Amino acid sequence: MSTANPLGARPALTRPLRLGAGPTRRVVDRMVADLPVRLRYPDGSVAGGGGADAPTIEIVRPRDAFARIASAPKIGIGESYMAGDWYAAEGTDLADVLTPFAARMATLVPRPLVRLRRCVDRRVPRTSRNTVTGARRNIEAHYDLSNALFAEFLDPTLSYSSALFDARAPLAGQDLGAAQERKIEAVLDRAGVRAGSRVLEIGSGWGSLAAAAGRRGARVTSVTISPAQHGLARRRVAEAGLADRVDIRLQDYRQVEGRYDAVVSVEMIEAVGIEYWPTYFDIIDRRLAPGGRVVLQAILMAHDRLQASCRSHSWIQKYIFPGGVIPSLTAIEATLRQHTALGLTARHHFGPHYAETLRRWRYRFLARWPQVTALGFDERFRRMWEFYLAYSEAGFAVGYLDVAHLELARVR
Repeated sequence: MSTANPLGARPALTRPLRLGAGPTRRVVDRMVADLPVRLRYPDGSVAGGGGADAPTIEIVRPRDAFARIASAPKIGIGESYMAGDWYAAEGTDLADVLTPFAARMATLVPRPLVRLRRCVDRRVPRTSRNTVTGARRNIEAHYDLSNALFAEFLDPTLSYSSALFDARAPLAGQDLGAAQERKIEAVLDRAGVRAGSRVLEIGSGWGSLAAAAGRRGARVTSVTISPAQHGLARRRVAEAGLADRVDIRLQDYRQVEGRYDAVVSVEMIEAVGIEYWPTYFDIIDRRLAPGGRVVLQAILMAHDRLQASCRSHSWIQKYIFPGGVIPSLTAIEATLRQHTALGLTARHHFGPHYAETLRRWRYRFLARWPQVTALGFDERFRRMWEFYLAYSEAGFAVGYLDVAHLELARVR
């Protein structure tokens, strides 16, 4: 199966160009000049277009912060937060201070500097490739941190993907666990899962969706390459009395055999990698029985943003999801046309629900920090995880990122 890049061939990045801390500060001050935020420096000087009540960043070590940003702009901002070079001022929520930047992501860099982008971006390491071996290494780097860690901030379903709240009521007042159960049932409903259905789940998580399908009377094969998730998911399925219907396997999706009436995959495509999108969809096509349905829950970004960002190494890739790439709807549809007989038949977008989900996770993570630190995680990890959750929340809040249920079926 070809792993041709659906975005087309592009020239390799040049060797990174490094600016000094001083010039970088001037560039950053220029970038925020018309943003509704404030940067406050140790000498009392202020940059940014926000008023006295605007979200404020306290920069406590300017030289260190701008040196990190100068070294690798896409990575240095997060690294400087992890190091304590800056923080959200008292009374400012971290997601609120990041939101104006997310809203202007496509135009934030001054136009004269855009042409230098390829000179400062870092290449994605070849070790991040999602070969069978590499994918397992990448997944273990995040999902095998600690089951106990995730249990501290997730809801009782242990769902680590966007919830689906009731759109008829304000999101903030709704129970997260109920919204996660609504999401699971919506995926199964869209896939037509019922008693007797043969279901393939690509990406088990901690087993909640597979168990829900089993409770409907379906026969479920669910695959994961995370040993930590595999062990706990199997135990939860057994405790629910569903082991005779639900088979949780430690197996790569590329190694699955058989035919299934429904294939479901919740926020798994983001971990596949661009070069393996054709393989991923080809496997789904080959595993789908005649008349079957596919439902993906996928994080999405605009196609032009995917094209602009997919070739360079980001903070999220380095510290949170190595090997991860968020697709665009355009790229998904192109891959389906070129490599499968599948087509997109319906879609349901609910990006604001992810912003609310991430807000809940972040607040609970911070509230449970004493319990998390007792698991062996240090202050640097706290700041890294807080930045990851707030950064992601801001992206969904302004629509830079989206999430959707995508329904696929054979169309030719």
